[in-house]
Amino acid sequence: MIEPFSKLVSPKWSEELISRCLEEDGVHQGDITSISIVEDHVSDSFAVNARQSGVLSGLHVLMQAPHLLGDVVLHPKCSDGDRVHGLVATLEGNLRSVLAVERTILNILGYASGVATQTAKFVEALQGMNCEVCDTRKTTPGLRVLDKYAVGCGGGTLHRLGLHDAALYKDNHISGVPIDELGTRLGRAISQARADRNLSFVEVEVDTMEQFAIVLELDVDIILLDNMTEEMLREAVEMRKSRSPKILLEASGGITIDTARTIAETGVDRLAVGGLIHRSRWLDLGLDAING
Repeated sequence: MIEPFSKLVSPKWSEELISRCLEEDGVHQGDITSISIVEDHVSDSFAVNARQSGVLSGLHVLMQAPHLLGDVVLHPKCSDGDRVHGLVATLEGNLRSVLAVERTILNILGYASGVATQTAKFVEALQGMNCEVCDTRKTTPGLRVLDKYAVGCGGGTLHRLGLHDAALYKDNHISGVPIDELGTRLGRAISQARADRNLSFVEVEVDTMEQFAIVLELDVDIILLDNMTEEMLREAVEMRKSRSPKILLEASGGITIDTARTIAETGVDRLAVGGLIHRSRWLDLGLDAING
């Protein structure tokens, strides 16, 4: 289990997710295939195997609501965040029950482990550098908690959870503000936001060096450098060092595994990578009969 990311996945949230998965699979209406061919008294044991190398995520979710698996018992053989290739867990119980919940278990593990594995690749690409890999709000609809938990399992840094816990002034927030009013307008807005609630951070997105110079003078924690060239990123890093060294710089905009290290070498502190989630591929996991 990965701390503190496991705190994202509450028992209530896990129950809702697993229940929704079982419901859309029609489990409660009865598995017509198994009912027609498997005798109701038969029990069996199975291995959940990772058929390729990757980083595990999702076991903690399943273990938060084991009662929803009926009489099926899930025995983890490793933990979320572990590198796996082979045995991940075992299942035992009534064969009909195992076959009914099999796909929900594999879907959650395969999906979340895919995000964790993708994140780990970016983290490895930046090994030895003082730069973190962050997720974004480009998450799978309805699965943000699972996405962010999986990013944590892969060694990534979580950005804001949503619109409520941090203030991030993006281009569309300030597009109509004249440049000579930008500092004043943002300054007032930031003061209001900080007074309203206890924020994780305040961040402002800029895409020109003129905007950047203005925002450097404000009460911000992070400046998001959107789609800037490497030359602009280096210039921003130097300006930050001399004028506001405590402000973190975050680069964003189409960052891939091939460009991540080069961008990090400009001296920025964080990379915001939507592709941790929307470009990930499921980890291949399967269920195999232990005595079969």
